[in-house]
Amino acid sequence: MSRFNWPKHSVLVIAVLATWLTTYFGYLTSFNMSIDNMVQQLILFINPLSFLLLVYGAALFIKTSKRRNAYLITISAITSIIMFANAVFYRFFSDFITIPLLFQTNNFGDLSSSVMANIHGTDIFFFTDVIIVALAVKFIPQPTETVRQFKMGRRIYFIATAALFMVNLGLAEAERPQLLTRSFDRELLVKNIGTYNYHIYDLIIQSKSHAQRVLADGSELSEVENYVHANHKEPSVDMFEDAKGRNIITISLESLQSFVINQEMDGHVITPFLNELTKDKDTFYFDNFYHQTGLGKTSDAEFIVENSIYPRNGSAVFFTHSGNTFDSMSEKLADNGYFTNVMHANNRSFWNRDIMYKALGIEKFYDVESYNIGEGQAVNWGMKDIPYFEQSVQMMKDMPQPFSSRMLTLTNHHPFDLDDEDMLIPPYTSNSKTLNKYFQTSRYLDESIKVFFDELKENGLYDNSIIVMYGDHYGISENHNKAMGMYLDKEITPFDNAELQKVPFFIHIPGNGKGKVMHELAGQMDIRPTVLNLAGIDAKDDLQFGSDLFSKEHEDFVIFRDGRFVTDKYVYAHEVCYDAETGEPTDGELCAPYVERATKELEFSDTIINGDLLRFKDGQGDQQPQTEIKGKE
Repeated sequence: MSRFNWPKHSVLVIAVLATWLTTYFGYLTSFNMSIDNMVQQLILFINPLSFLLLVYGAALFIKTSKRRNAYLITISAITSIIMFANAVFYRFFSDFITIPLLFQTNNFGDLSSSVMANIHGTDIFFFTDVIIVALAVKFIPQPTETVRQFKMGRRIYFIATAALFMVNLGLAEAERPQLLTRSFDRELLVKNIGTYNYHIYDLIIQSKSHAQRVLADGSELSEVENYVHANHKEPSVDMFEDAKGRNIITISLESLQSFVINQEMDGHVITPFLNELTKDKDTFYFDNFYHQTGLGKTSDAEFIVENSIYPRNGSAVFFTHSGNTFDSMSEKLADNGYFTNVMHANNRSFWNRDIMYKALGIEKFYDVESYNIGEGQAVNWGMKDIPYFEQSVQMMKDMPQPFSSRMLTLTNHHPFDLDDEDMLIPPYTSNSKTLNKYFQTSRYLDESIKVFFDELKENGLYDNSIIVMYGDHYGISENHNKAMGMYLDKEITPFDNAELQKVPFFIHIPGNGKGKVMHELAGQMDIRPTVLNLAGIDAKDDLQFGSDLFSKEHEDFVIFRDGRFVTDKYVYAHEVCYDAETGEPTDGELCAPYVERATKELEFSDTIINGDLLRFKDGQGDQQPQTEIKGKE
């Protein structure tokens, strides 16, 4: 008679239960996933089980108890490492690890300080199941001889596993139709199909994306172009050529969010210089401007600024598609007589910049070897912003003009450490060390910008330049909502989290006199078309998703990389449609047309990148310009 020998497989049962419960309690304690009803809670509870039954069930094919137990301990260790790694990653990025990120190992050294700051002593909990399985192996008697396996018992076991997976998927699809087509929303996937199944799904998606380039023949490009051109907005005639012939200096304001602009912390002004710029007659300040980055963070922001295309979902496009053909802003400026360069006092290979800058047609990269970093001039991630700006201006003096310099700041970066002499204001006092230090590094960044403006003036570069400054991504993630709620004196909702993705955006044109606060809803996708129009460069035939911010036709619609969006009337976050004015949930049907368009636009952007479609545009080939790596002289 066929049977499943439960006493013999008691360790397997214990392993499944231990890892299942460890995973579930890990969900509840380490990930801030919104659960709206009991069905979603049930799905979250059962979603690890089918995978665990499958992977642990492989032990049923191992005949000897010694090898079987070793296999069970190994699997419990692997699942624990997966959960632990995702928890640490989530604390910084508010997202889950993807396959491409696992291969970006040359970034790990530079990321070490941020990683260590997000490891908690309580993370030992994730390895509870390993301990339980090891104790079960040690104390539960196991047969020493080889025991006959019963095929019918195994068959029933795996049929039940498959049935459980289908029930899980059915419940998930009922709660969220077309779940598996929304791969850009990783939280949605994890809370419905589970962390382990999500990683398998991610592997399939990544493999599919790599195949897209091989199979692409250019026919997909026409559909994308039709969409982009149908949504084209005519750029401003009034601002056309307002910056023609001037140097263009574009500054990435590391981790700076708009909630610190024109605000105080415990009576201390956080950004006094930037505050003054918002009132300056030569400055356009956009107070409804959002970052649109994904997991690539600063590198994603660079990609958006250069291309006005969404970054890749689930990875950093700087790594995954640095061999693509692009039609970058730098290349466009170089074709119009600008000397294009990037200035960044970090390792040239970090985020694969040395390779990607070649693909973007950037003529010179001034990396860390171009700077002299003296004692006390580095902290946290590298060179401090004030000496970085001072030395950068000296290099700019020797550049042919007009030049286009993109500058990346470093000091205002997680974990937001500063030397004592650079702490211009005291720390905040909350339950979040991250937020407490953030105000201090933001203040330092503000001071460094003031120094930079002064240096430009002293060295005769100010009057013939325009300075474009943008926040690259959030600095304070959703994991610090309690502390943010304390600072803002409110409970932080998904609506508020979407609003907190606002970052500062400044366009400073010395002598222009037209400056004012601009309330247009905008995002990083709009930087490229805006700057090119100011420079007097026609980009109407370019494939870009943004539009000139000074255009009368500019649309109040900003799409986030994770599928959220903001319009002048609605905010869509965590699958809830909110009234933009009240912040309260409203009829989901009001957001439905925007959801459809956002999904389409993100898919088109992914198609461009994954298929390397720009190689088919205007007969462009695969040859990329070379970027010189400027070193010490």
